[in-house]
Amino acid sequence: MPDTAHEEVALSEHEAAPVGPWRALPRAPAGGGDAVWRLRSRACWTEAAELLAPLAGRDPWAALRRAELLIEQCLYTAAGWEAAETALRQAEAAARNPEQRAAAACERGFLAYTATLLGVRDRADEAKAALGRTSALLAPDAPGRPLLDFRRGLVTENLLHDPTAARTAFTRAHEGASERGDDLLRSHTSRHLAGLALAEGDRAAAREGFTMSLRLREQLGFTVGVAPALVSLAEASDAAEAIRLRAEAARLVGALGGVPVWLTGLLSGGGASGALPRMAGQPAVEERQGAEAADGKVS
Repeated sequence: MPDTAHEEVALSEHEAAPVGPWRALPRAPAGGGDAVWRLRSRACWTEAAELLAPLAGRDPWAALRRAELLIEQCLYTAAGWEAAETALRQAEAAARNPEQRAAAACERGFLAYTATLLGVRDRADEAKAALGRTSALLAPDAPGRPLLDFRRGLVTENLLHDPTAARTAFTRAHEGASERGDDLLRSHTSRHLAGLALAEGDRAAAREGFTMSLRLREQLGFTVGVAPALVSLAEASDAAEAIRLRAEAARLVGALGGVPVWLTGLLSGGGASGALPRMAGQPAVEERQGAEAADGKVS
């Protein structure tokens, strides 16, 4: 595609995108017409980022969206760290107002969290500091507050190992996502609240939350997030259904070329719950989706 055509696609998709956690930084399209979203949902993050590249050089929101895509790629593939870091630095340098600086800080915190959780490098202090900066920059009712609450919940649950505080953060994020119609974020919060319920032995609540997460992802067409949702639901299902759900998850992971990478060992017979890579001395974390618990507490 010629550069000018690429730029026209990026411009049209960016301008037409619906409201998300950050103004003009959508996490899912309203009408299914977003080419960037379609690529992202099929694990084609590099291609999606390329569509935004012409615009990212002069539009801070496009730069932020591009960084978000490449950070998510790190989460699902445990690779691409240098590209994500470069894109994030560009977004940080381009930020012109408190909302954009908050969005960049939130992405910085999530990248540091992901690197820590996947055992690449211990950046827990950086994650906490960046999310703290995000909070200081955001008004209490800012559009980005639910996403921030969710990511602070991830840090609290998986790095600080405080499920009570994590539940509070996830509940705030879930309520905010519901109020704003952010169904992708709601699919994440539903999963993590369900994972906490499962850890406490409330299988019925866990099943309800995991089922909601799966339904939302299927409705959104968030293909890369469906396999983790299936694996999580299997954890709260009877043996026969769990086998069926994991088989479907394995089929989807295979169709996406082995993504998410942290499900491949589990679905190839690596165990009953998916353990993520971790730093020496750190307790194991489950997988739910999060990139996302048994399949993820990643996202």
